[in-house]
Order: sequence, then structure tokens, then C-alpha cells
Amino acid sequence: MDFQGIHDHLRAIEAPGLVRADEPRLPNPEDKKDKGRSGDAYVVVEAAQLASFLRVCRDDERLAFEILADLTAADPAKDAEEFWVIVQLLSVQHRHRLAIKALVPKASARIPSATGVYRAAQWHERECAEMFGIEFVGHPDPRNILLPDDWEGYPLRKDYVFPTEYRGISCQ
Repeated sequence: MDFQGIHDHLRAIEAPGLVRADEPRLPNPEDKKDKGRSGDAYVVVEAAQLASFLRVCRDDERLAFEILADLTAADPAKDAEEFWVIVQLLSVQHRHRLAIKALVPKASARIPSATGVYRAAQWHERECAEMFGIEFVGHPDPRNILLPDDWEGYPLRKDYVFPTEYRGISCQ
């Protein structure tokens, strides 16, 4: 199934939290500031409904996304009000994939954990929590995996100011 077929099916079964689809487009030649959009087509899902949406993607026979290939986050801009939580799903059975984006407000960066749907989400969510400060509610083991426990701040946020030193060691 191609992206449009997947999106149409998700709409037909009223997948929880589905907001819209966004597909690549060419730049508008009349608008000099419009650079278009390249990359993968993706669906946008309400952050609070992400785990429920993923469960439908996994359990629906026509979709059968057995594999969570990636879960990460992005901070699009220093002054942006939202993080993007980006999930990549893969169906080996049907040989199709799906990119998902959930918009998480920076002011209250909380989203339900997907670990109850895909065990593979555990390490990905831990990294996102550590690097962006996004709390994955219901995560079974939210310990740091990359940074020391006493590290201050979230290094992959665009507004992060790197320290000049950590425990007497220069960070420059």
C-alpha cells in the first residue's frame, strides 16, 4: 500500500488522534520565500493519542506495522513552541512504511510512552527524554543512558547553552 492508501485507510477506520497528512511538495515559484518541502510523506497525530494510534497501526490487519524502526525528536527552531516526536513504522508483511509526527508543546513536554505497544521504543524514548527533556509518561525505566545523572539541561534543544566545564573538565 502506498502512503495515500495508508492515510485513506487510517481515516476510514478513524484512527485515534489522526490530524492530517503532509506530503512533499515543490516550491511555489511565485513566493520567493517558499522552499517547498522534501523528504518523506508523514501523518500528523495528536501527541496525547500517539500510543493509541500506534496500537491501531500495529493491530490492524491491512496495516500490520510490526516494527517500530525509529522514534526520535527534533527541535525545529529556538523560538518554536513545539518539539516534533517522529516515529518510523515498518510492515514486513505488507512491505510498506509510515512516518508519523506528533507535536509536543515545549511548555509541557509530556507524551504517553509507546513502550506498551512496541518494546523497541524503550531506548529511543530514554534518549529523547535525556536529550530534549520530553517526559514519556508510563515509561518503565526512565534512567539516563548517555549523560551523567547530574548533567544540567538538554543538549539537543536549540536554546541549549553548552557548559564551559563539567567537573573540572573543559567542554570547549
